[in-house]
Amino acid sequence: MASFKKFFSNLYGKHLLATNVVTCAGLLGAGDCLVQRAHISMEKRKGRIVCYDYLRTGRMIVIGCVLGPFNHYWYSFLDKRLVGKSGNIVFKKIMCDQAVAGSFFCSSFLMGMGLLEGKGLKGAAGEWKEKFLTIYMVDWLCWPFAQFINFRFLPGRFRVLYVSWITLMWNSFLSYYKHRDFDGETEIVHAH
Repeated sequence: MASFKKFFSNLYGKHLLATNVVTCAGLLGAGDCLVQRAHISMEKRKGRIVCYDYLRTGRMIVIGCVLGPFNHYWYSFLDKRLVGKSGNIVFKKIMCDQAVAGSFFCSSFLMGMGLLEGKGLKGAAGEWKEKFLTIYMVDWLCWPFAQFINFRFLPGRFRVLYVSWITLMWNSFLSYYKHRDFDGETEIVHAH
């Protein structure tokens, strides 16, 4: 039991940045995996064969590795600048998080994925223009309540862990919405 306690203490103390990056990347990949598995299952019922796209999940993981450090340092910054858990402080943290982190994360996700998919800057920017507003509006429906719990009740070292688990559901939405085609249907991906 003591070794588990030391391991846990190291993860959420000494190695917090690495833990936060791995958690963010892993859960972005897991969210994509859930969406792809659901899509494959639905297509099978229709008699269509759709293969799992491992590169797509890999791209989601890469984006998580890039955004993990931002999340880590963002919550540290907020906790240092806005100290406390009063209603007023929590409200300010939520508004800052939505205005800065929400828009940054949504934009970085769409632009980063577009670039990793080989769409180039113009293609990624076009997709951002098409999908950002919807994703950001849904972000406002999801995250203020989740962040209220985060900022009001959790110690700072567990913020990215908590957000990452909420993000599993959020990432499933992101993956689904990101990989929709222009007609509103999910892209059918066939392995080569």
